[in-house]
Amino acid sequence: MCGIVGFINSSREPDILESMIKTITHRGPDDSGVYLDDVGTSTLHFAHARLSILDVSQRGHQPFISTCKNYVIIHNGEIYNFQAIKDELLTLNYSFNSSSDTEVILHAYMEWGTQAVDRFIGMFAFCIYDKHKNKIVLFRDRAGVKPLYYYQNEELFLFGSELKSFLKHPQFTKDLNREILPFYFQFGYIPAPFTIYKKSHKLQPGHYLEFDLHTKSFEIVKYWDIFKFYNMEKITKSEEEITADLEALLTDAFNLRMVSDVPVGIFLSGGYDSSLVTAILQKSADTQLNTFTIGFQDPEFNEAEHAKSIANYLHTDHTEYYCSEKDLLALIEDLPYYYDEPFADSSAIATMLVSKLAKQHVTVALSADGGDETFFGYSKYFALQKLKLLHPLLFKILKYSTKLISVNLVQKLNQYLPSNIRQTNIIDKFSKFQRALNASSEDSMFINASSYVDSSFLQKALKQGAFKGFEQLNFSRVKALKKSSFGDKMMAVDYTTFMVDDVLTKIDRATMSTSLEGREPLLDHRIIEYLARVPLSLKYKNSSGKYLSRKILYNYVPASLVDKPKSGFAIPLKKWLEGELNDLALRSLQSDILQHDDIFYPDVLKSLVDECLKREISQPTFIWMIIIYVMWREQLQ
Repeated sequence: MCGIVGFINSSREPDILESMIKTITHRGPDDSGVYLDDVGTSTLHFAHARLSILDVSQRGHQPFISTCKNYVIIHNGEIYNFQAIKDELLTLNYSFNSSSDTEVILHAYMEWGTQAVDRFIGMFAFCIYDKHKNKIVLFRDRAGVKPLYYYQNEELFLFGSELKSFLKHPQFTKDLNREILPFYFQFGYIPAPFTIYKKSHKLQPGHYLEFDLHTKSFEIVKYWDIFKFYNMEKITKSEEEITADLEALLTDAFNLRMVSDVPVGIFLSGGYDSSLVTAILQKSADTQLNTFTIGFQDPEFNEAEHAKSIANYLHTDHTEYYCSEKDLLALIEDLPYYYDEPFADSSAIATMLVSKLAKQHVTVALSADGGDETFFGYSKYFALQKLKLLHPLLFKILKYSTKLISVNLVQKLNQYLPSNIRQTNIIDKFSKFQRALNASSEDSMFINASSYVDSSFLQKALKQGAFKGFEQLNFSRVKALKKSSFGDKMMAVDYTTFMVDDVLTKIDRATMSTSLEGREPLLDHRIIEYLARVPLSLKYKNSSGKYLSRKILYNYVPASLVDKPKSGFAIPLKKWLEGELNDLALRSLQSDILQHDDIFYPDVLKSLVDECLKREISQPTFIWMIIIYVMWREQLQ
């Protein structure tokens, strides 16, 4: 895992390039390198910060230059099937000076051009300078595991792994992208292709960008699209055949992620997804796998005991750490720096903590992200699927009755439920369910169930009103899924929106903050390509999600060990904001920054201040979003 930066302008600026790459040395502390070249009236600048994983010798140094000197590459990520591609290139008379996957990528491009990317199984963001075509080509992996940003303004073109490197270039303009703020204050993240800055963008997953060094213009090409597979005819094999196919595919994908020249571990939460990854890998391993988890003192949010039970059953070398509130709170001020733009997923705090724990023992950690979007695992999927089947009269009764129930009552009732069905984050889930019930269409039902803040509230709170640009995002592409069920549509949209810009952003920055390489075995593109063609009835069966993955998991681990309510890395925001973070909340809500930026109506801020003073907060996530925004403005803007 590494970090890349680069820019093209009209003069040589090695000092600026050095300062840019230094901002992301946490992504690659083991080595660094630069490359400059003059092309007509332009100067090309490449820089690389290396975290040594494959071929840790200097033969893997980057920027990597081809023997013929006509191709140069900087690469962040891993190509897991590089050895098979290398073997094929050897038959085509290519020779290799290293055992790194970077050299394989470069030679594959030399042989097959941009179509080489179709052969790669992995996570990647890389840039190739092609002297023959006088172009640079930027590639991002299919799922979007690795980040890649770009910026163009007049004579300057910038690209890199993290936005913070752009701030070091004196010609970069930090103009606030107000257009996207309503989305952030509804969902908690900035969606691709937007960033928090104008003229700066995220290259979307499954795309590459070709920049012409002569014309100083670029073209973006989509090379992969999961919607294509959801629109294919469904697989007609039996349940047993599909399960066997899937288990073989999972086993191959997981084992590929174990290829490394440095120690590898696994984040184990005790849930279905991380247990599945651990179980399949431990069965075929000849040594104990390293597994890691963190625990919380609050039993409502603690999964450490579940993880320990799984680890004991599978006989892994398990490390757990019970963190205190102090451990978690100490990381809050680091969030704006590592996430570069406002990012309000509070589970990032716990993810950073477990990354720090793992880094003490390993250099690579496997994470089980993507399982919910791939196997039908989110509670909102189940709820909306059931709502779709309700008789209209029952729907109206349910809609009316939920208006009579307060969130505090819901929380109290939840505490009296049996532990096996008690829900975590019940207030958040109930609020989303309420919003979905009041939606006017299938699309808005899903959007409301995916948001943290009601759009009608934003209409009253934000001077811009609620976000109006959904047609610019992958949310609007749901209409292209003509052959898909409502359940498949939800998964496809989440796979290309929330998963990329929230889940994967969270894990990448958290692991990289401590120079740990995070790998995502469930996001092998072959898995989603197969499952997109599997009927929903085999993903959601007997009113339960993840049917196929659970069926496979039960071959390795007793159901009694893993069948439990989903928790994740939830953080007790309401408790914190009414307690330890109350002063921070008040300072943020009363900050001069909010007055200067003129985002909110004053009466809304006043009501939120009053709630904090009374320590009776009704919208903890919204206040958390404001805190993160203010902290970001203070640190990076």
